[in-house]
Amino acid sequence: MRLKNSAGLCLLLLLGGLSGCGVYSFTGANISPDVKTASIQTFYNNSPLGPSNMSVLFTEKLKDYFTKNTSLTLVQDEGDLQFEGTIENYTLTPVAPQANNTSGLSYSALTRITISVKVSYTNTKDETFNYQSRNFSFYRDFDQNSTNLSSEEQSFVEEIFDQIVLDIFNSSVANW
Repeated sequence: MRLKNSAGLCLLLLLGGLSGCGVYSFTGANISPDVKTASIQTFYNNSPLGPSNMSVLFTEKLKDYFTKNTSLTLVQDEGDLQFEGTIENYTLTPVAPQANNTSGLSYSALTRITISVKVSYTNTKDETFNYQSRNFSFYRDFDQNSTNLSSEEQSFVEEIFDQIVLDIFNSSVANW
């Protein structure tokens, strides 16, 4: 009997604590109750390099993340929250040069793919959160001697986009 009362008390405290959280969610989103919609325009690829499907891939990843992690309804235009931007850069950079002992030439043991995205965010309900032309960037290193870039590039790009989408989410609705 005593255990039953303790469990009931714990449940009551837990529910009381959660009710004080307001509009905060377990994803970290802190969205005002009067914000109901979001519009995410196509992020065009302005980078001369990278896979041809980056524009569609990034835009859909951003839409999917907001759909899964908020209760917002996606609308075509003029949402309460508005996102637009471009994929600005896709670079391959050697990050770990090594000398080849037999020929004296140097080569890169690791290569870094870096992608940068420029985002404009408008919160029509609270302009203090707006930002114009904020850059988000992330990278993925790979061993070019043991990895075939042409077969792995798509998964690398998706991994980079996952992090950039999370950063955009955190900077807009999680207010981090």
